[in-house]
Amino acid sequence: MTDTELDRRRLALARLKRKHDYYAHVLVFVLFNGFLVGIWALTDAGFFWPVFSLGLWGFGLIMHTWDTFAPNSPSEKRIRREMDRMP
Repeated sequence: MTDTELDRRRLALARLKRKHDYYAHVLVFVLFNGFLVGIWALTDAGFFWPVFSLGLWGFGLIMHTWDTFAPNSPSEKRIRREMDRMP
């Protein structure tokens, strides 16, 4: 393999690991918060207190989604534009 192919392989492996970690995060989020909602439903507690876990952890999950699926490297157009701005 050439150096370029090895670099692409390493990048692909890193991306796959990030996606695997993300899906594990989603699974734990759904199971744990489903458990909390189940407890709330069975106890007839009135106020929907699982909203705190859903909201705070949900925000973390949104940030993890952004980190996993947003483009990591800037486009060539953005690189050129930044180079043109430099003195």
